[in-house]
Amino acid sequence: MNRREALALMAAGAGAAACGPQGAANDAGDADGGETGGESTQSQPPIWVKDPAPFIRHGTNLETRLEDLGGWLTPNELFFVRNHAPTPRIDPAAYRLTVGGPGAEREVELTLDDLRALPRQTLIAYIECAGNWRGFFQRVTGRTASGSQWGTGAIGCAEWSGPSLADALALAGVRDDAVDVNVIGLDDAEWARPMPVAKALDPATILALTMNGAPLPPDHGFPVRAVAPGWVGSSSVKWVGRIEIATSRVWVRANTSSYVLVGDEWPADRYAPADGAPISTGVVKSALALPHPARVAPGRRRLSGFAWSPRGPVARVEWRVDGGRWGAARLIGASGDLPHAWVRFEFEWEAAPGDHIVQTRATDAAGNFQPLEGAYNEKGYLLNAALPHLVQVG
Repeated sequence: MNRREALALMAAGAGAAACGPQGAANDAGDADGGETGGESTQSQPPIWVKDPAPFIRHGTNLETRLEDLGGWLTPNELFFVRNHAPTPRIDPAAYRLTVGGPGAEREVELTLDDLRALPRQTLIAYIECAGNWRGFFQRVTGRTASGSQWGTGAIGCAEWSGPSLADALALAGVRDDAVDVNVIGLDDAEWARPMPVAKALDPATILALTMNGAPLPPDHGFPVRAVAPGWVGSSSVKWVGRIEIATSRVWVRANTSSYVLVGDEWPADRYAPADGAPISTGVVKSALALPHPARVAPGRRRLSGFAWSPRGPVARVEWRVDGGRWGAARLIGASGDLPHAWVRFEFEWEAAPGDHIVQTRATDAAGNFQPLEGAYNEKGYLLNAALPHLVQVG
């Protein structure tokens, strides 16, 4: 699209966004596998434990405002929430994790103390909902995708600590014919996401007990959640209660009807029993830490944002205004020693009065980069085109 068309689309989308987040009207369907809850009422228990005020609400979900993040790690109280059901309240003294299944040599039951006694792994990793940016499909592709109309804030980066999933599986014994490991939550949705044995045994796949140095908050999986770096957020199952080792491919809601790519490019008969191509790994992305639309005063302005990739550290971020030449942004906190983390970036812009479209694009160390156009899919997953961000100067 040209600049005039982009501005028109952005202005129309901004009006919708201003009205949309406060009600269940944003939850068009079940594209994320359970986006059916509305805001809490006096006759129902609260959906979340944390204060929802700082967030944009989407049914049972809370979207972070990236402009509220001033540092590299996302504070627990500002970390987005993606729930398939209200946050459960779990008694840590009564908690038990069972590990077993046909691919296990034995079934074991583990307490929190048992998990704490295992060697502890610590990693800094971002978690992003596969539907992040879904609200931009109309602006980027000209077609609206179903599901919660997330902006750019269904993502956060934190320090996670706990035993590796591999160490917990070793207590049950993984048979040679094991194929999948299914991680199952204790929420009312009993959310489950299987992964191949190789992913489960990856040292970076952990059972987190802490988040940013504190016990996991209830909304983020207390007392135990999986963290599967590089995979979409639905794979990092919260409130883990059972882990099943299977000797055949496991098919559940998360990889048959919910987190799958549906459209002409992904015919269902090719991926049966799934409705389309199941999603696992995320995509390289960058986003400005600004509202949509943003308003700034004229003059030299420092704009900042975040960039991330599931396949290694971000190598560079570029920016441009109104379709002009790309320039290099400065990376902050980038390190090859932290391949699962996001990075911050910033650049200076001489902002002239008027309406402008600002875009950023990231490239990772493996050469993966953001395209200029987005590929449409019905459920609205994995959009990573260089977003047209309307910035009004005046």
